[in-house]
Amino acid sequence: MSKIEEAQEILAILGLPKGQRNERSALTLLALAKLRPKDPWEGAQRPLLRIWDIMRFMREQYGKEYAANSRETIRRQTIHQFEQARLVDRNPDNPTRPTNSGKTVYALTKPVLKLLRGYGRSSFARDVTAFISRVGMLQATYRSSRARNRVPLTTPAGKKVYLSPGKHNQLQVAVIEEMGPRFAPGATVLYVGDTALKHVILETKKLSELNIPITAHDKLPDVVLYARRKNWLFFIEAVTSHGPVNPTRQLEFEQMLTNCTAGRIYVSAFPDTATFRKYAAEIAWETEVWIADQPDHMIHFNGPRFLGPHDMPEK
Repeated sequence: MSKIEEAQEILAILGLPKGQRNERSALTLLALAKLRPKDPWEGAQRPLLRIWDIMRFMREQYGKEYAANSRETIRRQTIHQFEQARLVDRNPDNPTRPTNSGKTVYALTKPVLKLLRGYGRSSFARDVTAFISRVGMLQATYRSSRARNRVPLTTPAGKKVYLSPGKHNQLQVAVIEEMGPRFAPGATVLYVGDTALKHVILETKKLSELNIPITAHDKLPDVVLYARRKNWLFFIEAVTSHGPVNPTRQLEFEQMLTNCTAGRIYVSAFPDTATFRKYAAEIAWETEVWIADQPDHMIHFNGPRFLGPHDMPEK
């Protein structure tokens, strides 16, 4: 992979949303780390940079010329989200500096610098887990006012986490707290995404044991459950604005799970019947549908049996 592609992979692993995993954001990360195309990740640095400095680095080191008016786009659509995800500190040299000051600078946080320097090493997954754990604690401190409006989620293991406000995350909570006990009793929650900045649950070790690639977060569904007793894996898409498990998505999942021996069950979850009707024609055969306002029922799309793994036809 190129240095830009590696940066995009790191952003995906850290749970940045799709809009902050593009080339612009990858180049911003590389500029903040002062990494040229041939530099090793272990050489990452954390200089103090203005937006102009970041744009100049992109131009001089990667040949990417952004128009002068792109400065605000980089600040609002990349740097702002980097700050929220605790990748970046603003004005670490002078926290009292006004936000609109022409001297405003940004630098990678120290935990992210350590993480970047370990990219490609065996310790990287462990560093990611440690960083995500620390970010959760920091955000609980820095964003307590936002946390009051977040959607609470209690996992089957009794763990309590908070998701960003919104219908999508409310549906994810319903999937875990309502669908799970009914149709996947005792299942372990391996992954839960978040509509804001990152995943809120990521069981790296168990995903690795099941041979589920953890470097492809952009392909993971919204919720992943694992029923150990039956060795069943539930891949669940919470459908509010984005699509269900359609044939394309189903094929992507199968390709991702090539080395996974668990039985696969693909579920499209909807908040209500009206939303289900909107997407009904797109749903793949041999998958399941669950509707939150009718939680005791599951709809099966064809096949010889209900709610169980289905062997995909050979291509």
